[in-house]
Amino acid sequence: MRFAKIIFLTAALAFAASGQSPEKILKNAEKALGGSKALRSVRAVTRIGSITRLLDGASGGHTSRTTEPDLYNEDFDLNGFEVETGTNGRSGWARNSRDGLQTLTGDASLMMRAEALYRNHLWLERKREKSKIAYGGQTALDGRSSQIVTLTTIRGITIKIYFDPVSGLPVRDEILFAGRTETRDYSDYRSVGAVKMPFFERLTRDGQTYEVRLDSIETNKPIDRTAFNFPVISKEPLPDIRQLLKELQENEDRVEALLDRYSYLQKIIKRELGKDGVLREIGSETYQLSFYKGQRVKRLIEKDGKPLSEKEQAEADKDAAQQAEDLEKKTQKAASGPPSGDSRRISVAEVLRASKLINPRRERFRGRDVIVFDFEPDPAFDYKNAKSVLKFFGKTAGVMWIDEQDKQVARLEASLSESFGIGGGVVAKLKKGASFTLDQERVNDEIWLPSVAEINLSVRVLLVKGIDLNQVVRSYNYRKFETEVKDAKVDDPVKP
Repeated sequence: MRFAKIIFLTAALAFAASGQSPEKILKNAEKALGGSKALRSVRAVTRIGSITRLLDGASGGHTSRTTEPDLYNEDFDLNGFEVETGTNGRSGWARNSRDGLQTLTGDASLMMRAEALYRNHLWLERKREKSKIAYGGQTALDGRSSQIVTLTTIRGITIKIYFDPVSGLPVRDEILFAGRTETRDYSDYRSVGAVKMPFFERLTRDGQTYEVRLDSIETNKPIDRTAFNFPVISKEPLPDIRQLLKELQENEDRVEALLDRYSYLQKIIKRELGKDGVLREIGSETYQLSFYKGQRVKRLIEKDGKPLSEKEQAEADKDAAQQAEDLEKKTQKAASGPPSGDSRRISVAEVLRASKLINPRRERFRGRDVIVFDFEPDPAFDYKNAKSVLKFFGKTAGVMWIDEQDKQVARLEASLSESFGIGGGVVAKLKKGASFTLDQERVNDEIWLPSVAEINLSVRVLLVKGIDLNQVVRSYNYRKFETEVKDAKVDDPVKP
């Protein structure tokens, strides 16, 4: 009889746990930590203590800082070996005593960005950031039951948060993305002002486990933004950035002339973050692109990874031919009429005139010497009389890599620092936080061409309809031609 009761109670508890709402678990956690209002009032945190690597007992000092909305850094030393990571809100970076300083890119950059946002405000801004939450079941940690809530960002990064069902406090979080995982276990919660914070962490990163014991935690003590700047390591003098941009702009005409000789394939992959927090591919289109007079001609060749039907391909070929004909007419008209300043493509160098350039530094990127710098909106720029594209890029912040020898952009990361209206906001409005990433590769030792671009944005159209756009654009199979696009014969596409 007693055994039957145990089974019944166990089943009842399991049923109750399985029916747990993730919203309810998070609300309980907020209450246990001091309440939503108190948590939101914490704008900056400085944590100071010591760290020990369990493998060999190496130890040293540990410091971490956060400042809303997205500034974060952590540094520690192990018997004199220094390790430091952080983000200044535009780009992330890592440094250690062996490998030196490096700006984070790709998956590492996305993880750092997600971690910075989470360390600053936990899950409190999930709706504004369009993140998804889901109940992740229950498991045992150190012999005690815990409930899991998964938080998935719009970029597909998953943060699994484990909660003690009795106290409601977070006892672990795991940041997972692209096969990488960073885990932190928490205990020894104490009151810091109106909120509770853990004074003990067990960190697992890159196969190593560390114990962090904090001596002090200070909240809302102003932290100078320079604390999140890139460390100055190299003593080699930097080039004049404005002169570098001038050379970049002067190089633009040569680059556009080279583009006329290239054809390539481009696959546009559409993605969607489901209610279950999983980022899925929902469709794709593959195009063949050629350039003529600095303009693109696109020819559709695949949908969702499958070749077009004979009829569909004939229609796509007809559309590409019409594009080439229209461009030829446009070019002839421009040659016979007065020059138009608006018809010329605006270069990256011109766009950056609307920005403040900060933190210039030397790095190696794909075996090349590059100059890297952050940029952010320049409040002194005259937006009133600027072209629309300059107005748009004048509201972005990010980081840029420029090949010092070729004077071309190797990589660009940017995000919209404030909402941007098209047609006064009536036609469309891009929401703050829209992000853009462009990676380029060096082709034929002469030109940097796009390889991967990521676009993530929310836009309101005609004051009514809201659209979320999440795309990856892959460009590959670059081929050099000597004929004009309207005469070029292109082979069957080669898959990446």
